[in-house]
Amino acid sequence: MPVLKREQARDTGDASGLPKLPVPPLQQTLDMYLKCTSHLIPEEQSRKTKAIVEKFGAPGGMGEFLQKKLMERSDHKANWVNDYWLEDMYLSNRLALPVNSSPVMVFPKQNFKGQSDVLRFAAHLISGVLEYKSLIDGRALPVDYARGQLAGTALCMDQYNKVFTSYRLPGPKTDTLVAQKSMVMPEPEHIIVACKNQFFVLDVVINFRRLNEKDLYTQLERIRKMADIEEERLPPIGLLTSDGRTPWAEARSVLIKDSTNRDSLDVIERCLCLVCLDEPSGIELTDTNRASLMLHGGGTDKNGGNRWYDKPMQFVIGADGCCGVVCEHSPFEGIVLVQCTEYLLRYMRGSPSKLVRAASMSELPAPRRLRWKCSPDIQTFLTASADKLQKLAKNLDMNVNKFTGYGKEFIKRQKMSPDAYVQVALQFAFYRCHGRLVPTYESASIRRFQEGRVDNIRSSTPEALAFVKAMANSSKITDAEKMEMLRTAIKAQTNYTILAITGMAIDNHLLGLREIAKELKLEKPELFSDATYSTSIQFILSTSQVPTTEEMFCCYGPVVPNGYGVCYNPQMDHILFCVSSFRDSAETCSDLFVKTLEGCLKEMQDLCRKCNAEAKPADSTERREGTPKVMKNGNKS
Repeated sequence: MPVLKREQARDTGDASGLPKLPVPPLQQTLDMYLKCTSHLIPEEQSRKTKAIVEKFGAPGGMGEFLQKKLMERSDHKANWVNDYWLEDMYLSNRLALPVNSSPVMVFPKQNFKGQSDVLRFAAHLISGVLEYKSLIDGRALPVDYARGQLAGTALCMDQYNKVFTSYRLPGPKTDTLVAQKSMVMPEPEHIIVACKNQFFVLDVVINFRRLNEKDLYTQLERIRKMADIEEERLPPIGLLTSDGRTPWAEARSVLIKDSTNRDSLDVIERCLCLVCLDEPSGIELTDTNRASLMLHGGGTDKNGGNRWYDKPMQFVIGADGCCGVVCEHSPFEGIVLVQCTEYLLRYMRGSPSKLVRAASMSELPAPRRLRWKCSPDIQTFLTASADKLQKLAKNLDMNVNKFTGYGKEFIKRQKMSPDAYVQVALQFAFYRCHGRLVPTYESASIRRFQEGRVDNIRSSTPEALAFVKAMANSSKITDAEKMEMLRTAIKAQTNYTILAITGMAIDNHLLGLREIAKELKLEKPELFSDATYSTSIQFILSTSQVPTTEEMFCCYGPVVPNGYGVCYNPQMDHILFCVSSFRDSAETCSDLFVKTLEGCLKEMQDLCRKCNAEAKPADSTERREGTPKVMKNGNKS
């Protein structure tokens, strides 16, 4: 796709040097919308959509009016799309957070020899968390900078401020992202430790002194002993947070009628993060199984209730060595999760446990168990939540695969962008499995702008379709022609990537036009009631590149019932793919997709070698960050 001129856009800088997100030209977006969708729908529907788009964009028409209002909004806001985007992609989504929304980072498997090793690891990790938080609070984190063609551009750091200070409050129709305000004299900071489905308050600052690692170990040891007292165990209230957002909001409204429950909720909602001490899962800890366990805790009969999904950061430490982070996605993107977790792994590897004097038991106030009053209504909610989580866990079809045929080193030798190359390979694999292409989401960072989050790279391009069709008709098309089509597909992917990261993609713009019409209480424009638009935002293939420098990987669930979630991590000599789907869909199968993808990657390598691609120049761009965002209809981006 051609890179369009950006000087046509509205792009106003602020005093700090970061520009505002531009409002793309209306006609540019409408033309690109038709190009992105026409080859994915029947010809008759395409003609109908073209007429609707032309009417919307006509001089003096609805599109022109909404564009003007959107530009006025841009003049008065730091980021014109942020509120619309957050509401639509996350807060109004009613699906349960585990699997459907919350991505996870899976740590290397730990070899704990006993309970003391688990608690030592937990204390060390908490110490790293507190160090990282102090860097955020002191504004001492290094500024992130863009890579690739826009290398050297400073990125917005606003998301880091929400890592330990926000909370997703459930509502009957829409959730609220609550951000705590800093105070001159903040009360003692605390984390919540989940153990055997019970919740305990661990103060990490006592008498203005931050607990050292041995103190943390002492307190964790106390918590473990408290959790073992069977007669004091309470129902697994955390299961309620794993339910759909509306049922959880209804249950919470019943919970807060009791003052004990109100106090416990308040303590959880104001904590820095959760540390979940999990029981052994009892299954073999392959990469695939660890990913599944991190996404849903193994369901109700394992550690599914040992969570509180509304908090942005839940550090999971399993007694069997299954460890990682569960992330509530609405406050920040994948790069923030990666940066935080990589810091923690480096801290734990490079900063040995500090052998300082531990406080005696009597010097430290005991951790507190959170109490709950469970009425019959709450028990009914718990039973329903437990049943739904169990079904969700059984329905997830996960496959984590390390493709060892080659990595980004080989791709770069072809003078191609590794990200664009993998995206074309994903289109190839989907076409091989299903005989068609579908709307595809790849997240692209727009943190070059004030309060920037992400927009969508639409990877199912006409050029990708031409390439995969050529590969399917191998006897009729020469290798040289296929190679040219591959380069054209990669160039189209690269060009759209540049559009997205410079604020010129279509998805945020269309969302803004749709939402401002709703805000003005206008009749819904036909463009957004057209079947093509509905199809275009059903992202059957939801993808994201999440590269890491530490030994860990990110994954997430599919975003529509008949879809795939594909998170990939390109390394020099291999590519890690985490592919998810739902077992109850007759259309999808993660194992088949992965097997097909491996074959497609090998075919593309063979084609490159036959055509001596190393000697031929081509456009290349490296990119970015971001884990999927969740759309109102359940789509993740």
